[in-house]
Amino acid sequence: MAEAATIQVDIVSAEGEIYSGPALEVIAPASQGELGIHPRHAPLLTLLKAGEVRVKSPDGEEHFFFVGGGALEVQPRKITVLADTALRARDLDEAAAVAAKQRAEEALRDRGSKITQAEALAELARAAAQLKMLERLRKLRG
Repeated sequence: MAEAATIQVDIVSAEGEIYSGPALEVIAPASQGELGIHPRHAPLLTLLKAGEVRVKSPDGEEHFFFVGGGALEVQPRKITVLADTALRARDLDEAAAVAAKQRAEEALRDRGSKITQAEALAELARAAAQLKMLERLRKLRG
């Protein structure tokens, strides 16, 4: 495939690099809605919310990642996802996401909790996004 038809993608978090490679398309959960990026996209810097990042590689394979928020930068030949937390879809733990969702819901009900309401809401959003991604992947796989 011609080099101009791809764009380099790097997905990194505090834990390290999660993915690096060429892509035909990247779909990311920007703060104002889902964002699709193709080669030769205009430069962009935006915040990400918790959700799914999809990378379509030149061989047609799709790679799925969960990000807990962060930032996305588009340069002429490179997309960089700087995630607060990032996991490959296969590393998502449904039981842990359900437990985190329950803890966050309990913290929201318990006004005397040590966790702040903002932290509980953020944790609830991350857990809900993980569960939504797991459900979507389950449907894709049949």
